[in-house]
Amino acid sequence: MAYQHYIHIIKLAVPIILANASVPLLGLADTAAIGQTGTAVDLGAIALASLIFNFVYWGFGFLRMGTTGFVSQALGAGDVDEAHALLFRSMLLGGIIGLLLILLQSVVGAAAIGLLKASDEIKGLVGTYFYIRIWGAPATLITFALLGTFIGAGWTKHLLAVQLFLNGLNILLNVVFVVGYDFGVRGIALGTVIAEWSALFFSSYLIIKKMRLVHPMHRFRYLRPRIFSKAKLIALIRVNGDIMIRTLALLTGFAWFANQGADFGDDVLAANHVLLQFVSLSAFFLDGYAHVAEMLSGKAYGARDRVSFVQQIRHSSVLAAITALVLACLVYLLGGLLVPLLTKDTQVQAIALAHRSYAAVYIAVSFAAFQLDGVFIGVTKSLEMRNATVAALLVFIGSAVLLAPAYGNAGLWGAFIVYVIVRAVALGAYYPRIMRVF
Repeated sequence: MAYQHYIHIIKLAVPIILANASVPLLGLADTAAIGQTGTAVDLGAIALASLIFNFVYWGFGFLRMGTTGFVSQALGAGDVDEAHALLFRSMLLGGIIGLLLILLQSVVGAAAIGLLKASDEIKGLVGTYFYIRIWGAPATLITFALLGTFIGAGWTKHLLAVQLFLNGLNILLNVVFVVGYDFGVRGIALGTVIAEWSALFFSSYLIIKKMRLVHPMHRFRYLRPRIFSKAKLIALIRVNGDIMIRTLALLTGFAWFANQGADFGDDVLAANHVLLQFVSLSAFFLDGYAHVAEMLSGKAYGARDRVSFVQQIRHSSVLAAITALVLACLVYLLGGLLVPLLTKDTQVQAIALAHRSYAAVYIAVSFAAFQLDGVFIGVTKSLEMRNATVAALLVFIGSAVLLAPAYGNAGLWGAFIVYVIVRAVALGAYYPRIMRVF
């Protein structure tokens, strides 16, 4: 029986892992398209412009995570009406935020571009990209809510279908607009906007089909009192606000790590960047199990099924732990083959190889934080997530301040490992609160 459950979890996780893995392919396609037709200035503009949108959309990632937990709990409790109301509520919130971004584009764009340390020529191209792509904001943010619904309901194959459709169409349009018509940076932005709106319509079609919303507007009118329930709206906003702060704290932690590495020189900065690529790659796999923990723990929590709740967490965590250990061993044992694939600089290679054991340890222990994040998202205990992440960030900064001056880059990596461990320990300390509900 346990064997079958492990297989079930793997079947749910694999589409998520593949969906995550498809994302960097888009960045490679953007770079290749511009690299074939543009200049270094064009490449620099694409890199910085994409960074702006990555930061903005990461900040609103709560639209995906918050939706997942509420939907999984509603379905676990057998409340289909509430699941439908949650879908409409989250889509409305995503659409409103997206429209606000369009209305405030001059302010947001000026602020973001003003913070960039780049030439005026690059900033001009970043502006061109920004003011085209911003029109896709409502589509992207509404799609976040739809993806959260797919995960919460356990429809991970549909999540994969949407991601492949979005990234595949985007790549195709980039080739047509940039290579075919030589639109340059404008072509990359235009192709992305068209792909984002197309993905919204495609994912909406899949949701309507899976949730049997034959007449969506009739359903919306019927559920209007639920959708605009003051208590439900406040709960959604509260959870999303906590998740946003938690996400910003995570971003700050990685930014602090990169900035501190720069203090040790360009070679160390580059070497740490290489090692972080392995950390990011491992996250694709571990996120798959974390998302499964979100949906399964949320459903069990909504059904108030203690036995199933504990079983779901245990089995998904065992698979995540095994995956993390395998990935860590691969990074350590094959580092001599993998690092040269990412950099030809022998000095950077030497530094990266000397510190690869720290990256391996980070990957090996990080699964606990991923899994607990998934559990707390599933049960919508966002305040605890926020507090744990902020506490871990403060410990990380304090550890880095103490260890880095004494032990250099090794001390910085040591503090980074402490950071991910403290995240897990802090969340674990809150875990008994969840169990009191059963």
